[in-house]
Amino acid sequence: MRIVSLLPAATEMICCLGLEEQLVGVTHECDFPESVRRLPHVTRTRLPADLPSEQIDRMVRDQLTSSGSLYSLDTSLLRSLRPDLIVTQTLCSVCAVSEIDVRDAVCSMPGSAEILNLQPQTLSELFDALKQLAQITGTESAADRAIRQLSERVRRVAERTAAIEERPRTLLLEWVHPPFSGGHWNPELVRLAGGTEGFSRDGQPSRRLAWSEIVAWRPEVVVVACCGFDVKRTRQDLPRLQSVSGWPDLPAVRNGRVCVVDGSCYFSRPGPRLVDSLEILAHAVHPDRHPLPSGLPGPWPVDQRNIWTGGSGLSV
Repeated sequence: MRIVSLLPAATEMICCLGLEEQLVGVTHECDFPESVRRLPHVTRTRLPADLPSEQIDRMVRDQLTSSGSLYSLDTSLLRSLRPDLIVTQTLCSVCAVSEIDVRDAVCSMPGSAEILNLQPQTLSELFDALKQLAQITGTESAADRAIRQLSERVRRVAERTAAIEERPRTLLLEWVHPPFSGGHWNPELVRLAGGTEGFSRDGQPSRRLAWSEIVAWRPEVVVVACCGFDVKRTRQDLPRLQSVSGWPDLPAVRNGRVCVVDGSCYFSRPGPRLVDSLEILAHAVHPDRHPLPSGLPGPWPVDQRNIWTGGSGLSV
């Protein structure tokens, strides 16, 4: 089977099931495992490089209004790859090539390619998506094994959390300028990690917040996991928090409980590494109860002195 993945999370699922050798094309954002970078890129972004966060947000809202996408599909390349299976998603209309573009491309191709839309919105739905992909590719045993291993890691976190009485108010920010609460699977991750979520519901989209809401809620832990941003890019947005009225008085800020995590590799991708995200988040919320597993990047604590003086905003 010749497989094309139109989503980084789907690429990670495919590789998790032992199908990397059958991948013939991926997106420009697919970067895990590292070896998939060598494959042909069938998409490209329409976003100009180095846009400020507010402009990215504006473009996203414009695309939602026009039913478009921030990504374009290289139809000629896709046709030349002759895929039997194209794996994409319909969960977010701007996070991948639009479904219409994919179906139009398939209609123009010789032969027939099956399109699989994956749209997990919770941890359990992630496991269901793995099963769905496995049924099509004949890898049910690999899926069962992967799900057992991932579920056991979730169970261990939940078991440690069950013994914790203190559940700090935890704000997981999916965007900073303007602020968005983390949606879909992220409220579940916060709860499993031992925090209290105040703005989002399981399986529901992220929600734009007003800073006045955040200040009124007085979060005790703030985890910044900007969608599509790594830690380095997220750091660029931190100094401007000094202009937010009430930010310095938040309990999380006063007590040094603000940190940055890699939203691109982890919290934004509904693939197997959502369990990595849970373990990173649990360590951020309760570092004394949830040790960080070997090989995972720890949360980067925000150094308020550097933020106010325009420095990097982080202490390593």
